[in-house]
Amino acid sequence: MIVPKLSIVTPSFNQGEFIEETIKSVLQQNYKNIEYIVIDGGSSDNSVDIIKKYENKLHFWISEKDEGHGHAINKGFSHTSGEIMAWINSDDKYTPWSFNVVAEIFSNFPHVMWIVGFNSWWNSTGAMTTASRCPKNIFDFLLGNYGWIQQESVFWRRELWEKAGGYINQNYKLMVDGELWTRFFLHEELYSVDCILSGYRMHNSNRAKLYYSNCLEEMNIAISLMKSKCSINAIDIYRKIKLLEKIKRFPFILRFFDSSIQKNAGYKNIIFEDGLWRERIIPFSF
Repeated sequence: MIVPKLSIVTPSFNQGEFIEETIKSVLQQNYKNIEYIVIDGGSSDNSVDIIKKYENKLHFWISEKDEGHGHAINKGFSHTSGEIMAWINSDDKYTPWSFNVVAEIFSNFPHVMWIVGFNSWWNSTGAMTTASRCPKNIFDFLLGNYGWIQQESVFWRRELWEKAGGYINQNYKLMVDGELWTRFFLHEELYSVDCILSGYRMHNSNRAKLYYSNCLEEMNIAISLMKSKCSINAIDIYRKIKLLEKIKRFPFILRFFDSSIQKNAGYKNIIFEDGLWRERIIPFSF
């Protein structure tokens, strides 16, 4: 198997309590073709001292004042060249097998442009406490059921990144990931992979928790813009799903339309079965 280069970016600011675990989760992968970039926003805690411990294993790092989360990620990706891209925030962690699984999936399925693993969560001390499959597609987003594609578990091909503009939208202060997904959905379907690739650390300083209402506002703006750019076919399917949601109390009518909807709106999924990764469709959930 050809080993594709993975480009991983970590944006960080004053996360000295957690960043070493994040860095180790990248560098301790049993994977040989990684370029890892750490962009620190001029931290005043011990973050820089921790980053310096690993600088000989980093493709690039810098610590300087920036213009926020999105700017830091853009800066990081500007130093990358890998075929597969992702970012992980400085309080989250990858699982030890994630990069090998990601490389295998993208090598075995050349038509797959972006993937997400199980949604999973670490507690504040770094122990994984729960995980679940959470497939999403463009129709979930159009219907407002966007919660959540877990950012640290998403990997994509550079080809898709470039199709979607090749940037993180810095006008969004919180949901830079959600806005990026809306642009990805305009080009390619998301494949969920039945594997835990990473986890989101829960602690008292999570921005998504502290500014939850702002996150929702930004997502509504991003989805509205996505909707204005959707194909006629996507909008037609979305309207049929909305209609079916209203009549789902009537099973006979629902069954009449269901096969058509599942053909067009079912979730793309990759599962490990009989020693191989296999592609399948998971029925759309009303």
